[in-house]
Amino acid sequence: MMFLGYNTNGLAHHAWTDAVELLARIGYRGIGWTLDHDWVRREGTDFHLREDVEKMASLCRHWGLTTVVETGARFLLDPCRKHQPNLLDPDPPQRQFRQRYYQLAVQVAHHLKSDAVSIWSGMAPAEEIGGNGTIWDERLVRELICLLDYAQSYSVRVALEPEPGMWIAEMADFGRLLSLLEQISPSHAERLFLTVDIGHLYCQGEPIRENLRKYASRIVNIHLDDARRGVHEHLFLGEGEVDFAEVLDVLREIGYSGGVYVELSRHSATAPTTAREALVFWNTLMNERFLN
Repeated sequence: MMFLGYNTNGLAHHAWTDAVELLARIGYRGIGWTLDHDWVRREGTDFHLREDVEKMASLCRHWGLTTVVETGARFLLDPCRKHQPNLLDPDPPQRQFRQRYYQLAVQVAHHLKSDAVSIWSGMAPAEEIGGNGTIWDERLVRELICLLDYAQSYSVRVALEPEPGMWIAEMADFGRLLSLLEQISPSHAERLFLTVDIGHLYCQGEPIRENLRKYASRIVNIHLDDARRGVHEHLFLGEGEVDFAEVLDVLREIGYSGGVYVELSRHSATAPTTAREALVFWNTLMNERFLN
């Protein structure tokens, strides 16, 4: 049965041990670990964990929390460029820099027995926007194949999240990526899963019900936030225009049994209150839809 979790990018001011206990005591059953400066130390182009991942795994087991590993750190790799470098960078060493970060995430996910590692494609260089085979075939697909092989060696699933403004921005872009992978290596295409952000679907005008149905077998991670049409801004549940009753109905229809993670990265200053209110919102909706 699906369960509610919370992404630590909305707990930026909490020590990780406090974040675990806080979410568990509130009533969450999952935690999305965003590997950022609080967990990862960058030295040149190498990464080192600041904390003991086995201690982290033990604490999550103690509180009964399922995990996913998120890789949305904004300035961890480059203090001046948000989410850079990425898998689309024209410079191979820069793509490898991003790969090393993703590989660390895979290692952490392995220790935590996480449901998945969630990644993005990243943005293409401005001068290359317009689309060409180099970005698709020689960069994104090739880098994904390398990452998928690495993840397989650790028995970890990789879930790609379409993100507004990035190369893979919409579900149609994900579909094109799958088609390319299937042509080049069907076995790798089978191993690429999907993170769906409900707010992203809504703000870009993508039909929620149809997309969740279409990709039901690929979805292993869901981000929950509200949104308004045409505006990429993560809003608290109920403050936007998303029909969450529809979301719940279709998730139940497709038999989704994984985590639904509240993602409110700009709400860290009010994290304890926001987390409690989000759980109340979710539980109230669940009761209205399924118990009445």
